Amino acid sequence: MTSPQRPYQRLAYQASIDRPRLTLPGGARIAVFLVVNIERWDIDRAMPRQVLTAPQGAAVIPDVPNWAWHEYGMRVGFWRIKAALDVHGIAPTLAINGAVPAAYPRVTEACREAGWEFMVHGYHQMATHLVEDQRAMIRDAIAALRQAGGHEPVGWLAPGLTQTLETPDLLAEAGIRYCADWVVDDLPCSMETAHGPLLTMPYSVELNDIPMMMIQHHRAEELYDRTIAQFERLYEEAPEQGPKVMGLAVHPYISGVPHRIGWFERALAYMASRPGTLFWQGRQIMDWYNRVTA
Repeated sequence: MTSPQRPYQRLAYQASIDRPRLTLPGGARIAVFLVVNIERWDIDRAMPRQVLTAPQGAAVIPDVPNWAWHEYGMRVGFWRIKAALDVHGIAPTLAINGAVPAAYPRVTEACREAGWEFMVHGYHQMATHLVEDQRAMIRDAIAALRQAGGHEPVGWLAPGLTQTLETPDLLAEAGIRYCADWVVDDLPCSMETAHGPLLTMPYSVELNDIPMMMIQHHRAEELYDRTIAQFERLYEEAPEQGPKVMGLAVHPYISGVPHRIGWFERALAYMASRPGTLFWQGRQIMDWYNRVTA
């Protein structure tokens, strides 16, 4: 049996200065790939993240306070984020666990009705390395979200961006066409798999409220400051270098809380006010990139 390829074997190095200059429709400068992450946290497992550790640092199950921290996002925070997006007519990409539709049908139905793209976010919110049968998990997650979203899922974002060396082959085998786990460029790139090419999608590990707020412990306004700094640099580079894709990731239990939502709203308003800004779903970016590089 052939050994799985290493990342550098799948994804040939390409300097950004050597990449062809692409164009967006209407001369747009930037495509914002905005991702809202929706998850189900299983009370019978260790919580995916913690905002409050137990006394004496004990690892406890059930972890009620951290489960409730996330649950607030599904009951309240999500609706604040959706309202902020609705103001600007933005239908983002939804990174969603396969287990979410059964647990939160009200949220799932609202996303479907609003035309959000359903991007597969694993089945359970757990590291890919801990999944016993990765092929079956991918298949089951796609099937659940195909039914819930009303369209064929073509994108993938693993919980915590976790992959094994076999993951790209299994994703392509299952019909996934782009993957946001490989944050390597400001444009999509093509990687090799045993089942044909798979696009990388410019997600973000820094314009992401988990590392920004929960790991780096910045004040709420950092979301606005960092988002606008990133946006402005890519926007300014576009006339000379060509348009870029900017990933931005938020979670309802983090950015949907009262003391942070205002900064998210300001960031959206600023970007939406700049001419030549597109808010595109992953599948739109994929289709555009495949068309202009064919």
